[in-house]
Amino acid sequence: MSAPSAFEPLTFTRGPSMANRFMLAPLTNLQSHADGRLSDDEFNWLQMRAAGGFGLTMTCAAHVQAGGQGFAGQLGIFGDGHIEGLARLAGAIRSHGSIAVAQLYHGGMRANPSLTGSAPVSPSADEETGARALSNDEVRTLIDDFVAAAVRAEHAGFDGVELHGAHGYIICQFLSAELNRRDDEYGGTLENRARVLREIIAGIRARCGADFSVGVRLSPERFGITLGESTELAAALMQEDQIDYLDMSLWDVFKAPGEQAFSDKPLIQHFAALDRGNVRLGVAGKLKTAAAVQRCLDEGADFVLLGRAAILHHDFPKLMRETPGFEALALPVTRDYLRNEGLGPAFVDYMSTWRGFVADA
Repeated sequence: MSAPSAFEPLTFTRGPSMANRFMLAPLTNLQSHADGRLSDDEFNWLQMRAAGGFGLTMTCAAHVQAGGQGFAGQLGIFGDGHIEGLARLAGAIRSHGSIAVAQLYHGGMRANPSLTGSAPVSPSADEETGARALSNDEVRTLIDDFVAAAVRAEHAGFDGVELHGAHGYIICQFLSAELNRRDDEYGGTLENRARVLREIIAGIRARCGADFSVGVRLSPERFGITLGESTELAAALMQEDQIDYLDMSLWDVFKAPGEQAFSDKPLIQHFAALDRGNVRLGVAGKLKTAAAVQRCLDEGADFVLLGRAAILHHDFPKLMRETPGFEALALPVTRDYLRNEGLGPAFVDYMSTWRGFVADA
């Protein structure tokens, strides 16, 4: 069977179909109000991507507990006071024919005490960050708060949620044998370390509608996550069929793994080769050209997630359809260019901290 085109629709076990194979990656943008409520700048940034042709438009990482905030201007989903803005956003995304998804997150040891007013928490105590270990009861509360955030997202009109289990945040911290040194049912074996993630998924399935979609983002190779365990967990999650898609954040989809034992083929192939049953597989990592997008689909991915390319081009999918050889604009770009692409002042300032991204930084 030939690989799909980037413009073919994609169905899921639960929730609506994507009109194409493009997801907007969940991107930190620092544009929300201090209390986590949605701002006009964040609304404009996201609805422009939905209007620009992304089949699924995902929020930034929205924290499920006030103490889980990692960034200034981060979107909140830990209280009912956030629902009004979230509902406005979900409605706008869906009005453009894009699937609306909220990403659920807790910073764990990477939460920012200057924003939360409290010491960070983690599966185990961490001297470097000053994080204290969660008690068993607090782990269960964390699970409940992820589930409550999903219920909130559904109430606001989102089609589904993605659980942020990547990049060293709290779910990833539980998955990591290096960071998680617990000796209870949430530590030790990979099965135990993945228990928090599975209990969150089960809780969402129990409390949200039968057609509410659930995705998971994982990342290999960093924060004590080995490629062997990452592929083992990815395979298990897909075969268990309790999620609708797996979003693999691979840093660079076509690079060889850092672990010598797995360096015979690029990262994408380690995950595309897995038996995924009914679960869809997406990949993210330095995708900036139409050729790279199609190569991912040729390698066996079901969809791609665009980050930097979507910052540079709110309508990347439309541009790729019009110009099959399309490539994202070369860096650096001007502040005016980013403003015209829908980034508010806080987001533009943030991008100026990325080396070589903004011309006048």
